[in-house]
Amino acid sequence: MRIRHACQGDIPSIAKLLLQVAQVHADGRPDLFVSGGTKYTDEELADIMQDDTRPIFVAVDDEGTVLGYAFCAYEDHTASTVSMPIRSLYIDDICVDEAARGQRVGTALYDHVIDFARKEGFYHVTLNVWTCNPGAQRFYEAMGMRPLKVTMEQIL
Repeated sequence: MRIRHACQGDIPSIAKLLLQVAQVHADGRPDLFVSGGTKYTDEELADIMQDDTRPIFVAVDDEGTVLGYAFCAYEDHTASTVSMPIRSLYIDDICVDEAARGQRVGTALYDHVIDFARKEGFYHVTLNVWTCNPGAQRFYEAMGMRPLKVTMEQIL
């Protein structure tokens, strides 16, 4: 397995994985997420791949099959007047294909993101995890992540 930047040819595989992630959210919070939807269209994925501040990394096997992805985004807080002038790398999404779970694909993607962030001089890596996905939360905690802030809600 190797990790590389996503390319246009990966869009069909990434779109398939986006459906898997969307279904996890729809199952966990059907009041918020629609079953069968995806976060990005193929055109939006193509645009993101052209944006150097929104890298997408893919894990591929020896045949080039996409096993998982990590969507990231640069966050620049250097012009802030209320917080320290730092740059963050935000993990928007990590997904491992259901068929590749248990093969340490997620760990490889996460480690790659951390290495990338260090090389690029980011202060920290952040992400959000839904409480309806406790497996993901356990994974990120096992990777060394700790809560930064908590979003709360009251459904009306």
